[in-house]
Amino acid sequence: MTSQTPQAPETSETQGPVLVVGGTGKTGRRVVARLRERGVETRAASRSGDTPFDWQDRATWQAALAGAAAVYIVPQDASPSPTPAFVEQAVASGVRRIVLLSARGTGTPGYFGPGHDDGGPHGEGERAVRASGVPWTILRPGWFAQNFNEGAFLGGVRGGTLALPTGDGRAAFVDADDIADVAVAALTEDGHTGEVYELSGRRALSIAEALDEIAKETGVRATHVTIDESTFRDGLLSQGVPEAEAELWTVVLRPIAASREAPVLDGVRRALGREPRDFTDFVRDAAAKGSWA
Repeated sequence: MTSQTPQAPETSETQGPVLVVGGTGKTGRRVVARLRERGVETRAASRSGDTPFDWQDRATWQAALAGAAAVYIVPQDASPSPTPAFVEQAVASGVRRIVLLSARGTGTPGYFGPGHDDGGPHGEGERAVRASGVPWTILRPGWFAQNFNEGAFLGGVRGGTLALPTGDGRAAFVDADDIADVAVAALTEDGHTGEVYELSGRRALSIAEALDEIAKETGVRATHVTIDESTFRDGLLSQGVPEAEAELWTVVLRPIAASREAPVLDGVRRALGREPRDFTDFVRDAAAKGSWA
């Protein structure tokens, strides 16, 4: 997919540092590591990174962007989204390439249920990037495999019960390492301008099937218990999760429940010329690192 907005010519020469916003997160830290392995000057920007960055403090944006040639944006899930203002400042600062982490289903009416047809914060970010006037690439990954070992599902896996409003729905969980590989290619190579890469894993699994794979590899067995959305939301609220965040988590699980995350997509193959990593590979590698020990 290409933008209709005129863009500057693409070049593989960044001639300046790459700024990674969200540089200590699931995909950001992987992107930072890969870029540095290639010898690319890289700034890991976050509240705890080597380059201070706070979405709520625009003074940190200017300092982080100074002299940057390219930027990888892991956006904040907030509405209204701060991404459009950041993109505008990035272009004004001289950034010549933007890679945006969006989400699967953005721009698909009904994907997240009623009232979310505009794509929410991710839709706002995508529209800003497309209109930026500089070469851009958008990544739309589905649910991360890493939610099972370093994210929202970890507590349930370790505790033996993962209670979610997902039923028997299935998802082609994507490995964050694949997302990072695509991001680095888009940041450092030609041929990715105007591309929207829809990213998934190699096959679809239900939550129960994913937990079975973890159990077979590690002996750590957890049971998936299906609960309704209101029970799930109330449980989050009782744990002190803010109401807006609890609502967000409830909404983003709907595509799993409806198996909208199940189709296997071709973004990894189009961007990298290879198939995505399999969930079994993810489990094996995570277990070797002691993720569920």
